[in-house]
Amino acid sequence: MEDKELLLKVRNPETRGYGFNLLVRAYQQRVYWLVRKMVIDHDDADDITQEVFIKVHKAIDQFREDSQLYTWIYRIATNECLSFLNRKKRRFFLPIEDVAGQLTAKIDSTPGLEGDEIQKKLQKALLKLPDKQRLVFNMRYYDDLSYEDMAEITKTSVGALKASYHHAVKKIEEFLTE
Repeated sequence: MEDKELLLKVRNPETRGYGFNLLVRAYQQRVYWLVRKMVIDHDDADDITQEVFIKVHKAIDQFREDSQLYTWIYRIATNECLSFLNRKKRRFFLPIEDVAGQLTAKIDSTPGLEGDEIQKKLQKALLKLPDKQRLVFNMRYYDDLSYEDMAEITKTSVGALKASYHHAVKKIEEFLTE
């Protein structure tokens, strides 16, 4: 179903519930995997995904349609991920390396995490990156988003995103060749 049709159903009081259900079905899996790549843990990703859709539900009437619906949802998910990671660091008074260490341990101990050894090594390399750099890498590499879409989501210039992606790739290459 097209975004315009989804929005019509969600904004119509008579079909709001049904329309929102369709919206969740259309975007839930993509949002979950976006979040999961950032927080690694399934339970955390599940909770954050639910929180994203609660925020989408509350704010859908303010969506101005000057971007794609998924771009808007992606921005909400991105903000939720970064907020979650920041809360986790503050709550446990952990330096950034310790949070990355905890998430790295989850990569090794989570049976549901797909991928061979190379994929797991890439995930561990990603955890060495600052959160925003990891986000930019995930958007470009995994989600194949254009720099223009990424700029809209992150409210960052295309040039800054290209530089961030370049630095992320270099750091990942260094980690993988160690």
